[in-house]
Amino acid sequence: MVALTESGFLNQPHTSAGRTPTPMALKYYVRELIKENELSVADEVAVKEKVWDYRFDRDRFLQELTKALANKTQALAVSYTSEGDVFHAGSAHILENPEFYDIDVARQVLSMIDEFHQLQSIFGKAVGEEQVHILVGDDLDNEVFYNLGLIFTDFKAGDVTGTLGIIGPSRIAYSSVIPTVRYFGSLLDDIAKNW
Repeated sequence: MVALTESGFLNQPHTSAGRTPTPMALKYYVRELIKENELSVADEVAVKEKVWDYRFDRDRFLQELTKALANKTQALAVSYTSEGDVFHAGSAHILENPEFYDIDVARQVLSMIDEFHQLQSIFGKAVGEEQVHILVGDDLDNEVFYNLGLIFTDFKAGDVTGTLGIIGPSRIAYSSVIPTVRYFGSLLDDIAKNW
């Protein structure tokens, strides 16, 4: 435990406290150790059925897809387009997590999801060509968000680009949320070809 703490993988806030994984440890876990639980075919079909009727109406489709992502992940789901359209669902889910018991954290997250430029700024911190991006803790450059995580994917629909993902605690179930976000992103890419 001492070696992991000295290496930056564990944090011990004070002498009598237990140790918790740092953002660096969580990123290592996700990158190197995680075994993803793929969505079942039945789950994929259920998601398609919920949104299929809206496939030609971009805004309604994004709203319904965001709502379905929130329900599937039990997290706060957000999507936005480069045109400034913002959709979110699952705000009540964040209140089930102790990370959001702090009123400052809850207030900042809930105010951020209504502001396109704030969302764009936070989600824009991701670098790399991965299909699914993960930002945890200090990646977010905001001390209030230190115990939070974002898992998201980018999409392109003609001249419009956008992002779809979730905001939750940094200890979220990565093994199921990552493949879920990946699937939702792939579905969005397929549907967006018709816009």
